[in-house]
Amino acid sequence: MDQTDAASCSTMQMIENAASVDALREMTMRHSTMLQTAGCLRHVASVEGNKGIVSDYLQWYIIGRNSSVIDRFKEGLSALQFLNALQQHPTLLAPVLCHSEKRLTALELERLFKPDLSPPGSNRRLRESHTLGYWADYLLDCEESQTAVSLEDVLMFATGLTSLPPSGFEPSPGIEFLDDSPFPMANTCSNTLKLPLLDAYNVFKSQMDFGMQHSPGFGCF
Repeated sequence: MDQTDAASCSTMQMIENAASVDALREMTMRHSTMLQTAGCLRHVASVEGNKGIVSDYLQWYIIGRNSSVIDRFKEGLSALQFLNALQQHPTLLAPVLCHSEKRLTALELERLFKPDLSPPGSNRRLRESHTLGYWADYLLDCEESQTAVSLEDVLMFATGLTSLPPSGFEPSPGIEFLDDSPFPMANTCSNTLKLPLLDAYNVFKSQMDFGMQHSPGFGCF
């Protein structure tokens, strides 16, 4: 049962799990106002009547009370014939419209963030290249649980999200480099991760862990 309202969800679960007709009748009378509002208050002659009550209530809760919102949403989708395309090709468009939880990989994050590099041949470009190597190693360590934070934590730190959105990021995530801080920084409005330019991987790893773990509001939406 997928319902966000805790009280009505608990009520539906109790009705669904009623062990006898008397228990089911007592439960429906106790919550008669809620059931009457949904149009599913009725006399029950057997314990099997619980399934009909629960089904009708969920139909009202999810569809009936949101019908005007759903209609406006469909009207919006009808622009440029998108609703028609969606109805004809639901499987094709599902990855864009439907979020699915899947575990992040180090390679995905490495490819996601595009670095803003200094001109080739400069001393700074050399340091940035070394740091990008540390960054790739760090993501692999995150994936293998060899760091204090996870890949989801890294994404959260840089973008404010713990998973990749179906439609992608806007603006595209990027990497900048820091001369004046030994710890990572981020701008979640621009999806920018700022990496410190350090001289050794073990120092980079330690500072990345510490910086992300102790940043204000880290891990909170």
